[in-house]
This record gives sequence, C-alpha cells and structure tokens, in this order.
Amino acid sequence: MEPAPASATLDTIGLRCPLPILKARKALAGLAPGGVLEVLASDPGAADDFEAFCRTTGHRLVRQSATSGVHRFLIEKAAQRPNAA
Repeated sequence: MEPAPASATLDTIGLRCPLPILKARKALAGLAPGGVLEVLASDPGAADDFEAFCRTTGHRLVRQSATSGVHRFLIEKAAQRPNAA
C-alpha cells in the first residue's frame, strides 16, 4: 500500500543534528493526526536520528530513502494521545 501523499515538505538540507529533528517536531505539530511530513536532510546521521525520533514520539516512519547524499523521510503524525489523569 502506498503512503498518503505528503501534507507538507520540510527542507533541512545543510543543517546538522539536532536541527532537522527540532524543525520536524515543529512541522509535525502543525499537521492533523495522520498527516504526512516529507523531510529532506543531508546530515549523515539523519537516518538513525529520525528512526529514534519516531520510535520515541509514536509517529510512524512510513518510508526513507537516500539519493546523492540527500535523505528523504515520510513521517505520519501519530494520533493525539489523551491527556494523562
């Protein structure tokens, strides 16, 4: 099954850790649950960083690829969690 098309694209090419993650967190905050953010990054550690980010935040890493030193990530925003009592 193909992922939904990206709701927004974030270009972090040229930025180093932790900026791509911080900018992605902010961009995802502006999307509705289920929205898909496309992130472009050139940081060599981006793949590990975004895998860990998704694992710890509950967002879903739908797809990742790399071409000519540019990593592309499709991240689906998690459903909002209910507030803890």
